[in-house]
Amino acid sequence: MPESTNNLFDPVVKQVSEQEKITRPSITYWQDAWRRLKQNMFAMVGLYLLIGITLIAIIGPFLQKYGYDMQNLAARQEMPNVLHWFGTDEFGRDLWVRVWWGTRISLFIGIMAALMDLFIGVLYGGISAYYGGKVDDVMQRFIEVVYSIPYLLITVLLIVMMGAGMWTIIIAYGITGWISMARLVRGQILSLKEQEYVLAATSLGASSWRIITKHLIPNALGFIIIQITFTIPQAIFTEAFLSFLGLGVKVPLASLGMLLSDGVGSMRAFPWRLVFPALVFSLMMVSFNLLGDGLRDALDPKFRK
Repeated sequence: MPESTNNLFDPVVKQVSEQEKITRPSITYWQDAWRRLKQNMFAMVGLYLLIGITLIAIIGPFLQKYGYDMQNLAARQEMPNVLHWFGTDEFGRDLWVRVWWGTRISLFIGIMAALMDLFIGVLYGGISAYYGGKVDDVMQRFIEVVYSIPYLLITVLLIVMMGAGMWTIIIAYGITGWISMARLVRGQILSLKEQEYVLAATSLGASSWRIITKHLIPNALGFIIIQITFTIPQAIFTEAFLSFLGLGVKVPLASLGMLLSDGVGSMRAFPWRLVFPALVFSLMMVSFNLLGDGLRDALDPKFRK
């Protein structure tokens, strides 16, 4: 080769250290999901709002000297002031305390609904999808029968037998609320059980229970978490709807739905009785939806780079 041609090329010096160098830091699936979630401004706003609402619901009632059922007829229908930050109702009860007690109850009902989805819906859907065949047919027919029973009818029947109350709502939701989660998890497991790692676990002699709980459900966990973020506000909304109809918790306890129902009747004369419960309720719903949308994007493997 002519010398003029050799001058056009530069020799490449092989560096072993450069060949072995990792250009991208090694992170886990959950670390990457958290990184992408933090980049979603609306999701983080929803997360911080939920943390703030939860903390105030825990400590808020202790910031006032009044109880949620303490009546003071001399202070009826007072506007928000130094003594009563959210005003009072027709019995002189402090609305600040009652709003945050109601938030506690609503959050508790939502969390219980989420736990039922986890322990009943996830396992039911996972078992149905993994075994398939006749087992899946029988389990899905049972779901169709239960799903055909209106939730409101179940609630009314339980109220007649057990009386109105928080646990009646939770039990009524537990009878039908897990069905949607079971169906969605079944769809996820049907696609996951065809993966190679399931075949490898089966070949190594792993039991069906171990494959479901150690391989299939953990790999569907991102999807399950997303559904949980939508289950909690749905349960809270259902409780508020029932309380609005007078089928909710017993007085003197208060939920956000009951406070909204009470506030609607006096909206024109005493608007603060509706404004504050509605504001807290709306912030909770918006926060859960923002966080759920953010988690859906953060946990979706298609968006991972």
